[in-house]
Amino acid sequence: MERSRRNCGRISVFKGREAKLNFAVFQVLSLKGPQTIYDIRKELRTRRGLKQVAYPTVNRRVRALQKLGYVKKVGVKKTKTGSEKFLYDLTANAYLAMLLNSINLNDLITRSDEATALTILGEILSRQF
Repeated sequence: MERSRRNCGRISVFKGREAKLNFAVFQVLSLKGPQTIYDIRKELRTRRGLKQVAYPTVNRRVRALQKLGYVKKVGVKKTKTGSEKFLYDLTANAYLAMLLNSINLNDLITRSDEATALTILGEILSRQF
């Protein structure tokens, strides 16, 4: 079973030119909980390398992540001006993507004993679609 080099290793949400912003949005939402797009942008601007990120860019990225199933609307927040803004939070898929992105698969295989490896293999094979 030969896999091409392009398809190995990283999860697609953490590839390409949007990867840095996707990961930063995931971090903000996982650490701070549900946030509005404005609050996400405000938090991102405190991070190195993202100080110049514009609101429309964050808005577009959050909505794209919502279409991909990584972010969901969880409520509404009233702002000081009286308008209502949606609160966004991570889905289980986003948490799984972050976890799988942080795992070194080589370490997982070398540290696993036979029973653990069989359990993981059985779960993966039983859930293939």
